[in-house]
Amino acid sequence: MDLKFKDKVVLITGASEGIGRALAKVFSREGAKIVISARNELRLNELAEEVKNDNNSVKIIKADVSKKDDCSNLISKTIAHFGKLDILVNNAGRTMWCQFDEIQDLMILKEIMETNFYGSVYCTYYALPYLYKTGGHIVAISSVAGLTGVPCRTIYSASKHAMVGFFDSLRVEVEPKGVHVTIVAPDFVKSEIHKRALKGDGSSLGQTPMVESKIMTAEECAELILKAILKKQRLLITSNRGKIGRWLKMFCPSLVDRIARKAIEQKH
Repeated sequence: MDLKFKDKVVLITGASEGIGRALAKVFSREGAKIVISARNELRLNELAEEVKNDNNSVKIIKADVSKKDDCSNLISKTIAHFGKLDILVNNAGRTMWCQFDEIQDLMILKEIMETNFYGSVYCTYYALPYLYKTGGHIVAISSVAGLTGVPCRTIYSASKHAMVGFFDSLRVEVEPKGVHVTIVAPDFVKSEIHKRALKGDGSSLGQTPMVESKIMTAEECAELILKAILKKQRLLITSNRGKIGRWLKMFCPSLVDRIARKAIEQKH
């Protein structure tokens, strides 16, 4: 069997659910040694049990990427355990589901930005010296909301736009030094992240607002990401709607606004 990532060390943040969890499974299937990280250690342990039959090494490291010291510790423990790092997947994230004028607690802004944007920056900062040594790869899980405006996701969209700007700029700096950068912009994906979306008062929705039968599964998304990494693709947009919207935005931005508004209204 030709294992595409045999003996590669892959670190995935936000691996307890959704895209991160699905990525852990496909990387393990393809021979990688994986480090899975999140705040929910119970779910990480369950995931490790699920992938152990692939006969690969799995390391669990509990971390909250919104905390700089946790990110530093995450990288140092990865290197201490495996001796190297080949691929960093910045996947951990929080989202929201309310209009900006409905926000009652501005801590929502801090919580989302610190997890989505700063968490990715912190992990990348501490990982870069080791990625230079391996000619490694950085994967940034942004969103279609990081390419265009999406109603009810203002702060989330801002954090994902920030990720795109940062990793686009970083690519220019690090590619001459042998490190590749892939930005992923998923459309809606079936994931626990929607249940934990923050309402205007700062509490979680508790249930998904999405029509999940009409959106991509995390497993489908993970397979697309795997292919993009293999091709060293600069940007992966996972839906035709997202790809078309990227170009329409330049020529007919008001139409893209209407498409985004309709997507939220229809919840898929």
